[in-house]
Amino acid sequence: MKTTSSSRSVKHSPAGALALAMSLSVIPLASAGAQTPAAAPSKPWVLPRTPEGKPDLQGNWSNETQTPFERMGNQGATLTEEQAIALERRAQDVEEFRDRPTEPGDVAKKGGVGNELADVPGEPTFVERLAQAAGGAVGGYNGFWLDPGNRVVRINGVARSSIIVDPANGRLPPLTAAAKQRASERAARAKNIGEFDGPEVRSLSDRCLSSFGSNAGPPMLPNYFYNNNYTIVQTKDHVMIMTEMVHDVRIVRLGATQHVPAQIRPWYGDSIGHWEGDTLVVETTNIHPTQLAQSSPLGPYRGASDQMKVTERFTRTGPDVLLYKFTVEDPGTFTAPYTGELPFNRINEAIYEYACHEGNYALPGILAGAREEERAKAGQKE
Repeated sequence: MKTTSSSRSVKHSPAGALALAMSLSVIPLASAGAQTPAAAPSKPWVLPRTPEGKPDLQGNWSNETQTPFERMGNQGATLTEEQAIALERRAQDVEEFRDRPTEPGDVAKKGGVGNELADVPGEPTFVERLAQAAGGAVGGYNGFWLDPGNRVVRINGVARSSIIVDPANGRLPPLTAAAKQRASERAARAKNIGEFDGPEVRSLSDRCLSSFGSNAGPPMLPNYFYNNNYTIVQTKDHVMIMTEMVHDVRIVRLGATQHVPAQIRPWYGDSIGHWEGDTLVVETTNIHPTQLAQSSPLGPYRGASDQMKVTERFTRTGPDVLLYKFTVEDPGTFTAPYTGELPFNRINEAIYEYACHEGNYALPGILAGAREEERAKAGQKE
């Protein structure tokens, strides 16, 4: 379900600008002879608090962005404001192109999703690059449903080139020898299993068990597609975080000092939290093994080990911004920890149930198509 969030860039209309200019031109006539009252000074923002005196993090939030998880090419850690605006303008142009009424051959003429503006000068956005890498349009979602966001991450007013900030190159640390060995073993096993043999070998998102990439986390990252929205609810003893996509829910136990036993490994792990001043700190371990085994360019796992620990920090920095910072430690997979940060922006719309169409139709169709191919091949051999 696509939710329009307040983090979208403002679209400027020439007609609207003309109407505004005309309305402003008559203001002096209407107010001639009247004294304009002095504008009331704006009140400084005060951090809202719960009845227990803790920062109130509740509400609906979105982390949609054009800023990639890992830094691309030889970019520096930050972008100039001119670079950031150019990327945001291009993302808005893609969005407006997709929102047009579809004409026969439109996508084909442009070369598929991700190539809509192939004939327009300018650097492709990260989302365009993802679509191009996936092979372009194959007859899936139309543009109405896509809502990847069209802004880059800014921290303290400075545009960032990646979500990862440590290591300094903005990229994941190298894999350990053990992680490379696990990857080789998985690849060897995969040779003996058909990718359409059964639902268990399909991705978690194909099965509607979890969101794309690492939307629900931990860490909670944008999926660069749609539904990057969250609801946070607080009580004295718990914090609930619901992810819009596949309505995944995490429950953080506040004040707990120990995790559940190692053999208990729920989806999204076991999360315990405490307050450090006005920052909520959440530590998560015991992540489900199927979740750890994922390997996606949009997520942090890369075939992670059961040693993975994620520490998240939530800090309100303004009425509409929740700063989210995370550190991933997994000595069984990466040679060093890594850290990232990005803002969650408040949205003022309701979040509705995410009905996963793939689980109802696409997955049965994938498996049925594979069985039909097998029957056809068997018939050819007879």
